[in-house]
Amino acid sequence: TPYPNPFNPTTTILFSVPKHEFVSIKVYDINGKLVSVLVEDYFNQGFHSLAWDGTNLSSGQYLVKMESGSFSKVQIASLIK
Repeated sequence: TPYPNPFNPTTTILFSVPKHEFVSIKVYDINGKLVSVLVEDYFNQGFHSLAWDGTNLSSGQYLVKMESGSFSKVQIASLIK
């Protein structure tokens, strides 16, 4: 979950994993083009957070996609400059 949302220029992505497993979090523009790979790594069970800096991006909506095991979720983050 991105917080704050909308954001300028940084937001924090909060996520949890039920067990030690590989997590991928990527950001795409509204057209589906990959703009940032935030993480591709193993995480222990529990709650985690990471920062996303959109300083070099234009205002607009971005898709934040998290994949872990069989779990996949996409959320919209709005960058307002």
